[in-house]
Amino acid sequence: MPRLTRWYIKSALLYFIAANTLGVLLVLPTGLRRLPAVHILSPVYVHLLVVGWLTQLIFGVVWWMFPVWSRERPHGHEKLGWATYALLNTGLLIRAVAEPAVALGNTRIPAGALVLSALLQLLAAVAFVANTWGRVRAR
Repeated sequence: MPRLTRWYIKSALLYFIAANTLGVLLVLPTGLRRLPAVHILSPVYVHLLVVGWLTQLIFGVVWWMFPVWSRERPHGHEKLGWATYALLNTGLLIRAVAEPAVALGNTRIPAGALVLSALLQLLAAVAFVANTWGRVRAR
């Protein structure tokens, strides 16, 4: 299993645990759910589950299992693969912190952090597609 795949899958597993832990907090008895911070974490829960768990798991398996790009570059451009990993995770972590902070009116974290997180994740998506497109072909 390639090193980048291991990083994607291990990160996905950590996000899976984090998302499910947050999911438990969101369904605790009503008294605890009245805390504003818990309700505000609903989008973070979904984002950790969809981007952190599912997307990273898919990216890792695609990097590993899709047909080879070439003999010299079996998985495509390695540096672009690592850049994709960094962009996706940086964007996700910024969003996980910024979204509830902005929703609570925390002025120390600007709303621009959400825009930055979205742009980083968009760049990760474009980089992933660019690095994967040539591997989607008939045998």
